[in-house]
Amino acid sequence: MLNPKRDWKARARATRQAGRRLAGLTSARRRGLLEQVADALLENQPAILAANQLDVAEGAQAVREGRMSAALAARLQLSPGKLQTLAGGIRAIAAQPEPLGRELARRELAEGLVLQQLSVPLGVLLVVFEARPDALPQVAALALRSGNGLILKGGREAARSNQVLHSTICQALAGEVPEAVLTLAESRDDVGELLALDGLIDVVIPRGSGAMVRAIQDGTRIPVLGHAEGICHIYVDRTANFSQARQILLDAKTDYPAACNAVETVLLHEALVADDTATRLLEALRQAGVQLFGGPRACAALGLPAASSLHHEYSDLACAVELVADLDAAIDHIHRWGSGHTEAIVSEDPELIEEFLARVDAACVFANASTRFADGWRFGLGAEVGISTGRIHARGPVGVEGLLTSKWVLRGSGDTVGPFSRGERGFSHRELHGSG
Repeated sequence: MLNPKRDWKARARATRQAGRRLAGLTSARRRGLLEQVADALLENQPAILAANQLDVAEGAQAVREGRMSAALAARLQLSPGKLQTLAGGIRAIAAQPEPLGRELARRELAEGLVLQQLSVPLGVLLVVFEARPDALPQVAALALRSGNGLILKGGREAARSNQVLHSTICQALAGEVPEAVLTLAESRDDVGELLALDGLIDVVIPRGSGAMVRAIQDGTRIPVLGHAEGICHIYVDRTANFSQARQILLDAKTDYPAACNAVETVLLHEALVADDTATRLLEALRQAGVQLFGGPRACAALGLPAASSLHHEYSDLACAVELVADLDAAIDHIHRWGSGHTEAIVSEDPELIEEFLARVDAACVFANASTRFADGWRFGLGAEVGISTGRIHARGPVGVEGLLTSKWVLRGSGDTVGPFSRGERGFSHRELHGSG
C-alpha cells in the first residue's frame, strides 16, 4: 500500500497512469486478474473475517453508546456466505463481454475517411462509501474490468475490514499492474484533499447516507454520480392481490431495512380502507416489527401517528403510509416526495400497470415486485459501484457499462478539410455495417 502521507496529487496521477496500463491489457488478462481476486478473497477468508469481527464488535459498542445507528452497524457484517457471494459476483463480472474498445458507431464521412466511436474507461474513479466493507471488492472488480484507476475511501467504522480486503486484492494483482491502480485512503482529511482534485479525478461516486452524499456534492467540482436518498414507494392499487401485496411489502421493508432500495412509503388506494385490506396490510407490517407513521389522510382514516416528513429515508424498521384517491394521485405523490430511486406498483390491472411504468420518473420502476430488486447483482451486472438517480450518464445500478465513456477514432489517407470547404469534395455520412 502506498504511503498514506504521500501527496494526493501525485497519487492521483499515479492512479491514472496505472489505470491506463490496466486498460491496455488484453480482455483475457483482465478477466484473469478478476479470477485471481475472487480466489484471494476465499483463500484469505480467516484474516478477513477476523478483522471484520473486530469492526462489528466495535460497531455494536458504538450502538450501545449511541454513537452509531443500528442501521449503519447492520451493514458492517461479513460472513463466509457473503464472501462466497462476493467471489461469485466477481467471477460474473469477469465473464461479461469485453467492455473496452466496443464499436458504438461506424460511419464513412467521405470516400476513404472512416469514423468510429469506441468505448473507453472514464479514467480515475473516487468512491467514498460508508460501513459496508463488501463494497470494496465489488467496486474494485468493476474498476478492473472496465480499465479504470480507483481511489477508495471507506468509513472508519469498517477500517480494519477495508484494510485487509484492500491488501488481499493488491496481493492478487501484484506483478500484473502497478499497485496505484487501487489506492485506499484511510483518513477523513484525505477526502477533502481528494475532492479538490478536479482535473485529476474524473468522477466521484458516493455510497452512504443522504447527508454524506450531499456533503460530497456540495464540496467538489468533480462530477458526482450517486443518489442523495433512497425514498422508495410502493403503491398498492385497489385491484391488488392481498397475498401478493402483503408479501411484497414485507420483503421490501424487512429484508434489509438499512438498504437504499427498501420501501420508505406505502401508498394505499383509499378504497382499501373500506374492506379492511389496508388494516390487514398494516397489521402484517406491525407484526414484522415495523413502526408506522402516517401522512395527513392516513392519520385521519387509520389512526396512525403523524410522519415528521413524507420525504424521509428511515433506513430502519419504520415507514410512512398515506392514502391516495387513484393512480394520478399516487404518481403525483411519488414525484413530489420521492428521490427518483425505485418506485413500484402492486396491481392486477394491466393497463394501470403499464401507465404507472410509463409515467413514473425514477431510475427503477417495478410492477408487482419488491423494490429490493434494484441492485446491480440482482440485475445481472455482477455488482454495482452505486445507484445513480441523476439523469446525466448512468442511471440506476451502475455496473461496468456505467464506468465507460467513448472516444472518436478517425482513419484517413492524408485527408484535409480544405477540399470540403471549397466544395471540391462532399461528405457522404454513410452508416457502415458492424456498428452497435
